[in-house]
Amino acid sequence: MADKCPVDHGSHSSDQSCPVDHKSRTTWASVLSGTSPAHTVNASSLSTEREVSSIPRTDNGNWVYPSEAQFFAAMARKNHNPHAPDMKTIIPIHNAVNERAWSELMKWESGRGGEKCGGVKLVTFKGRPNDLTPKARLMTLLGYSAPFDRHDWVVERCGTRIRYVIDFYTGRGAGPSSNNVSFYLDVRPALDNWEGVKMRAENIWQGWFGSVRSSNTPSHS
Repeated sequence: MADKCPVDHGSHSSDQSCPVDHKSRTTWASVLSGTSPAHTVNASSLSTEREVSSIPRTDNGNWVYPSEAQFFAAMARKNHNPHAPDMKTIIPIHNAVNERAWSELMKWESGRGGEKCGGVKLVTFKGRPNDLTPKARLMTLLGYSAPFDRHDWVVERCGTRIRYVIDFYTGRGAGPSSNNVSFYLDVRPALDNWEGVKMRAENIWQGWFGSVRSSNTPSHS
């Protein structure tokens, strides 16, 4: 059965090691702090239930997200001063955002033949919150907010491995007192091999010429 979640855990490999990269844990905790319920939650009462993701592993089964207790304990081991009530908010949002990241990644993989050999699978992952991608760096120079986190995910499609970069952006809901956190994910193949370059070029081509064809198609209404 799967025993990891699709967030980097560094060089650790056992279930006793931290299931989430300590940098990513701190990043997510800082972004989501203050959104947890007001009632008191003790660390001893945190759930040990783990959610199975929809993200396939290469050795059968799917990746499994950390429980509230694991997330809290891993942060505590690194002296990051976690707050137990925050785990009630961090875990479901963390899991949902990773599911969305996989969904966006699979849009890139659609129609590329992965289903012929059992589907696309996540091989490795790495959290790199302090490393801006070239695109994110350019956007910050243009005055846009920097992403609060970055992941590199390597997937396998019928023997071909493709690295994807994921920039995570966040904002707050409308209104001065809003505590609702919204997320935007920029998921795309890395430009470090021919497959990634080809996929990005095809996406630009289809986006441009597809919109041109649509605008030139006569209406039948």
